[in-house]
Amino acid sequence: MGSKRGFSSMDPIKQREIASKGGKAAHQKGTAHEFTPEEARVAGKKGGAASRERRTRSKAMPGDMEKPEARSREPEEMQHSKDE
Repeated sequence: MGSKRGFSSMDPIKQREIASKGGKAAHQKGTAHEFTPEEARVAGKKGGAASRERRTRSKAMPGDMEKPEARSREPEEMQHSKDE
């Protein structure tokens, strides 16, 4: 496993406390980013589309374990003649 240094090695509760302080300080200073309704709408659509795509891909995988690259490159006529 990685080193025991840095933010990621901390307890999740401690991380949240530190991040919260940083967020509050940024808002007080006036440098925090605040989404406009339009920015939030675009971000939500992107996240939803990515989630749907991952879900769709994962549902298709269990039934079709063969990857397209692994399929035979022979012309269709030759593939059919083997089966007959």
